[in-house]
Amino acid sequence: MQPSVAIILINWNSLEVTSDCIVSLKGIQYANYSIVVVDNGSADGSGKALKQLHPEIILIESATNLGFAGGNNLGFDYALAQAYDYTIMLNNDTLVEPDFLSHLVQYMEAHPQVGAIQPRIHFNHNRDLLWNGGSYYAKCWGYFYSKDENKIPSPESLTIKEVDWITGCAFLTKTKTLQQTGLLAEQFFMYSEDVDLSFRIKALGLSLVYHGDSVIYHIAGQSNKSKTKGKEGFVNPNVHYMNQRNRIWVLKKYTPWYCIPTVLTYNLIYLLGVLAYFLVRRRFSKFKIVLKAIKDGLLGNIH
Repeated sequence: MQPSVAIILINWNSLEVTSDCIVSLKGIQYANYSIVVVDNGSADGSGKALKQLHPEIILIESATNLGFAGGNNLGFDYALAQAYDYTIMLNNDTLVEPDFLSHLVQYMEAHPQVGAIQPRIHFNHNRDLLWNGGSYYAKCWGYFYSKDENKIPSPESLTIKEVDWITGCAFLTKTKTLQQTGLLAEQFFMYSEDVDLSFRIKALGLSLVYHGDSVIYHIAGQSNKSKTKGKEGFVNPNVHYMNQRNRIWVLKKYTPWYCIPTVLTYNLIYLLGVLAYFLVRRRFSKFKIVLKAIKDGLLGNIH
């Protein structure tokens, strides 16, 4: 019998996008799975509408928006309570190939030393281009990056390989591993929670794997960009706040002592560049919120 898998989708005022993802998942070749939709405080009734459109889903409703981390934790709690073998965080703005889940679960079953696994992720608007070809961490620079982003897949991107962290866009792990690591750190709200959980899994002595034969497509940035450009650009300033604050929290927790001088130097130059860019573009709200992110990042910590 196939291992059971809980597929967790976070919905926030995104009826059409989440519904398209569910329709895509209904076409997968893997049989023993459940779609767990966490409605994250939607104001448009989209959670209940999704249940009407797709009665087979498991709907968990939160009265408030708990963020990506808190919303996924509700799904993880359900998967743990129901004793699923595996659980996968999957962005609701993704579409999947029919065999994507089979590849991931089969590899995990054959390699018990693997703690988490992700598929190859392409952009949906141009399926020739990669969104994520594996995620890495240059620890002595304090730099997190994805391989071959916006590029045609290289031969390396088509392989199965070990990586430094797994993106929360599609993050498959065993539920028993979550019992050992604990769930996502909810104070992140969104961004970098996947890096933190990846590093906690690695601390158990388990490896992280990218599977080039498993493929999904990502719309990318669906919930964080406005359709029209304002004086502050397309991206909500809070995105920059969460991104920069959370990066600093991760660096404070995981930078080895011998890398501190280079990490400080690199990130000082990087953050000064970000601030200068917003000043030159006269995006003063973003300038101020990045300053706040730096302050809160330095004063706060991941629990």
